[in-house]
Amino acid sequence: QVQLVESGGGLVQAGGSLRLSCAASGSASGINAMGWYRQAPGKQRELVARITSGGSADYADSVKGRFTISRDNAKNTVYLQMNSLKPEDTAVYYCKADLGWPFATWGQGTQVTVSS
Repeated sequence: QVQLVESGGGLVQAGGSLRLSCAASGSASGINAMGWYRQAPGKQRELVARITSGGSADYADSVKGRFTISRDNAKNTVYLQMNSLKPEDTAVYYCKADLGWPFATWGQGTQVTVSS
């Protein structure tokens, strides 16, 4: 079993920054890629950024150049540095760990609110 705990969400003004963290515990050695997703009210959950165990990263077009995903394999932790935040970035952000298709686990989510 792998458990994920997110932290770092909060309220920030437009143009500000936040750093999200997601710590994995349990059988973390079985984790492949990790990613951040978000879900705004009334919208579907969408991929924000994803990073493989080797460090290759992909980003949604809407966050490229503003967000950076990173990973500390020794700490079993993935980070999302969010800069130049916009009101449209407001959502619940979820961490996901891929355990080998079709298995994955999700964190409980952390709220990010960006005021205009």
